[in-house]
Amino acid sequence: MIARPQSPARTVDVISIAALAMAEILAMSLWFMASVLLPEMRAEAPLSVWQAGALATSVQAGFVLGALGLAMLGLADRLDPRRIFAGSALLAAAANAAMVLLAADHSGQIVLRALVGAALAGVYPVGMKIAVGWTTARRGTMVGLLIGALTVGSAASHLIAFGGGHGWRTPTLMASGLAVMAAGLMAAVRLGPHHQRAPGFSFGVLALAWRDRRLRLAYAGYLGHMWELYAFWAWIGSVLALSLAEGHARLTAFAAIALGGLACLPAGGLADRIGKAQVARAAMLISALAGVATAASLGGPAALTILAAMVWGASVIPDSAQFSALVADAAPAARAGSLMTLQTAIGFLFAALSVQLLPLIAAALGWSAALLVLVPGPLLGAVAMTRLIALQRDPAAE
Repeated sequence: MIARPQSPARTVDVISIAALAMAEILAMSLWFMASVLLPEMRAEAPLSVWQAGALATSVQAGFVLGALGLAMLGLADRLDPRRIFAGSALLAAAANAAMVLLAADHSGQIVLRALVGAALAGVYPVGMKIAVGWTTARRGTMVGLLIGALTVGSAASHLIAFGGGHGWRTPTLMASGLAVMAAGLMAAVRLGPHHQRAPGFSFGVLALAWRDRRLRLAYAGYLGHMWELYAFWAWIGSVLALSLAEGHARLTAFAAIALGGLACLPAGGLADRIGKAQVARAAMLISALAGVATAASLGGPAALTILAAMVWGASVIPDSAQFSALVADAAPAARAGSLMTLQTAIGFLFAALSVQLLPLIAAALGWSAALLVLVPGPLLGAVAMTRLIALQRDPAAE
């Protein structure tokens, strides 16, 4: 189904990229379904604060394990990434659909969400491997498009929950159906002229992430970015629910997250012109300020909270594509998939910590204090990008 003949064309295949982006949107709609549907799940069974956090964190934990496995085996560099993407989307759809067979508070729900995360490790970083194979000069734009698709897909869970009627099972099955469609779309995707397969795997490749200063700084910036990103995505709906009715909070959360997805493409184009590290640094500084503003706005007029959350949502994700593009630029072409997969694995480990930590802090100190915990992440990431910019201008620096 997927082994479609390659074309020798050197230009970007619009159909392939469009199909890849749409597949990313549909598959990644699975990511936040449990977090978004917590009110409906709690209406069926009394979930504790720990269980609620674990339903969100288990996806990240599963993703970390899945991504580490892919990186250690070098599968994204050795096998056809389209087959990995399609098979992973189907596995994620099956694990997500199986949730409807269990009670809302059954411990198996956490295991199934972890399986969803592990399977999505074959979707997100593998999709980036396919995308960077189409260009070297416009990688900021290309990866920005894919990260934008991922963001819209992550936001889609709020929209599915809003339109899925009462209860949590129907929206859950709807999201699984979209992931199945994502697997089918991979039949329309070709590999680009810059795609390379590795002849075998070497653990020494992963050591490049530490030995190469460019890679090390790109990883460091990504870790700061991931400290805030998924915690914001997972809990912004709960924050907005303090000021808005449930339906309005979901629509606003969708809009805030999706706005960031729309910002990824122009940010990528700007990065290709002025520099990836420069755009990443600017986005993180704006994101840190928006995080402080959102925390300070809680308890005040709802319009201020919505505005601050919108700015935060628009600025929290455009830098993500640039970290991946920076790794692709610095990595050997045949090993870019493994190094980008390792980058996402470590980043999602950080994300799992902040996602789990945030509701616990909110329960003890309130959401304003919890949101401020996220701010150091982008600030430290901006410091890493400042050092990378200096290194790019003078390779002998530091």
